Amino acid sequence: MKKLIAVILSLSLAVMSLAGCGAESAESSAEATKENPMVLTLAHGLSETHTVHIAMLEFAEKVEERTEGRIQVKIYPNGQLGSETEAMEQLMAGVVAMTKVSAPGLATYNEAYHSFGLPYIFDDTKDFYRIMDSSQMRDFFLSTGEDGFVTLTYYTSGARSFYTVDKPIRTPEDLKGLKIRVQDMKSQTDMIKAMGGTPVAMSYGDVYTSLQTGIIDGTENNETALTTGKHGEICKVYSTDQHAMIPDVMVMSAKVWNGIAPEDQKIILEAAYESTDSHKIAWDSAIQAAVEEAKTQMGVTFVDDIDKEAFREATSGMISEYSSTYPKVAELLDIIDSVE
Repeated sequence: MKKLIAVILSLSLAVMSLAGCGAESAESSAEATKENPMVLTLAHGLSETHTVHIAMLEFAEKVEERTEGRIQVKIYPNGQLGSETEAMEQLMAGVVAMTKVSAPGLATYNEAYHSFGLPYIFDDTKDFYRIMDSSQMRDFFLSTGEDGFVTLTYYTSGARSFYTVDKPIRTPEDLKGLKIRVQDMKSQTDMIKAMGGTPVAMSYGDVYTSLQTGIIDGTENNETALTTGKHGEICKVYSTDQHAMIPDVMVMSAKVWNGIAPEDQKIILEAAYESTDSHKIAWDSAIQAAVEEAKTQMGVTFVDDIDKEAFREATSGMISEYSSTYPKVAELLDIIDSVE
């Protein structure tokens, strides 16, 4: 039923405009006015209380304010227009103008995005922000127009670590014999295999029950999953190996982007970057609150004495393999290495 509703809504939007704008929307920012604005639809699957949704609300407000109402962003949260994959397909088809996806999900359209699913390509959170905010990365984000989309900015989703019912994961050896849930991404299943565990790809919504029934022995995610997903009710050991930092990205249809005047593109990018800065602060607060709640109310133990070098060594072959298999991955990793 949900998928049927999404299809109906998508078709309705398509009738309104193949450029992802509203029925009364101007087709380009050059001809847009406050009375007849360029309306950009932004579809995503997050709740209205999620820190990324709140950051995108700030983005929308700043775009409208700074263009004096000529450009408006209309946000459809909660998967109203379909799943993350479906929203991206709609963007490529010209049904919606913008969406939010997990960065590796864009590898279908540009193989370089496989890079963001690889383990330990960032040293730590400080290194992650330094690279993601660099001019080199921003140039890369805007370089994919021929692939049908451009990335306006990113939002951190923290560092992903392992957590289990009762077993600390300090080295790859500790994963042997364990069934670990991962996102349905090639890089994630390859990573768990390289570390010696058994990957089990499943949707996030199935994780709680699967942990509860023993279908899986553990999973990996950032600390907020312990509280918002209630996983801390079952998993009592969180091992901070921080094997991956997978960003969310806000993308726009290249066709829509090309219909926006350069001065308005600048406004949109500045608003996007500022929303990212605001999100960093909100995210840090969310992580601190999640850790405190998990410790004091759920009885979760956080294990910090992790042999990260052993994990890096176990997965080092993945970097070489992906660089060889996907030339654009090698190019993006070179860009990452070039950031000073």
